[in-house]
Amino acid sequence: MQDIKNYTRKQFQTWLAAHDIAPYRAGQVYKWIYLHQADTFDEMTNIAKPVRALLGETFSIGRMCIAKREYSADGTCKYLFQLDDNHRIESVWIPEEGHATLCISTQVGCAQGCAFCRTADMGFIRNLTPAEIIGQIRDIRQDTASSPLRLSNLVFMGMGEPLANYDNVLSAIDTITDGDCGLQFSTRRVTLSTAGLVPRIKTLGHETTINLAVSLNATDNATRDRLMPVNKTYPIETLLAACRGYPLSNRRKITFEYILIRGQNDTLQDAEQLARLLAPIKAKINLIPFNGHDQSPFQRPDDTVIEQFKQILHDRNYTVITRLSKGQDISAACGQLAVSSGVS
Repeated sequence: MQDIKNYTRKQFQTWLAAHDIAPYRAGQVYKWIYLHQADTFDEMTNIAKPVRALLGETFSIGRMCIAKREYSADGTCKYLFQLDDNHRIESVWIPEEGHATLCISTQVGCAQGCAFCRTADMGFIRNLTPAEIIGQIRDIRQDTASSPLRLSNLVFMGMGEPLANYDNVLSAIDTITDGDCGLQFSTRRVTLSTAGLVPRIKTLGHETTINLAVSLNATDNATRDRLMPVNKTYPIETLLAACRGYPLSNRRKITFEYILIRGQNDTLQDAEQLARLLAPIKAKINLIPFNGHDQSPFQRPDDTVIEQFKQILHDRNYTVITRLSKGQDISAACGQLAVSSGVS
């Protein structure tokens, strides 16, 4: 049975029309699912019983199976979800000043092979469906309903490369940013992070107005080739050319994520070169000191190195944030997500 969350509202309207049901019913159904957290069609009392019966025979309203919750000392919560095929993914609920941010996954594993990321150790297993992407948000929103922090920000920065699951991610974004009947996230509060799949970057900005973040992590191709194999296909020059052509409204910028790794990409010369590379682009920079894990040979730079690197970028008039990842004590920080398949 098909999970109805795999359908955008427009797709569901088309299905309804094909079954001689008024398309406006789509809005009513989706409000029940996304605003009222309905689990069955029988709960939808403003819809005729024959229509509810047909929907119940055709569609399911799936829930994600929360296999485990881990809580960090800083308030972060990491969710382990068991999928219907027994594969597993992780999502991270992050408390912020006055709100919460949710980091979600788009694939089981990842094919990009980034040297600093634990998810790469899993390899690529499969793409998540729109329902599985949406389900992380819908179900964690319900699970944290008693929190005083409203879940208002969403980042596609969990397991997987979002642009390698392009169609399913775009479908999910349609529901996530549906301000009437969907999950009602503002596009200004949704960010998609990519390792640099250039062809998809070129189309993304014409199909959605969510924020774009690019994981850059090096200022020369030799270093980026070592850290991020995608660079061998789409080198820095090609990637930055796509970013220069990315459509942005007046106040928006592309966020460039730069994981600082001791002895790899953290010199003052790297900082100067980063400033030069990004000069033609409407850019802001997130510096992310490397989050260590047992399987990695890399190390975090000293605080003085991080501050010097940041100061050079500030002096070049960039907006720079040093992102000290939360949830490190439960392996929920940037680059630390990884699970065993769960399949026997």
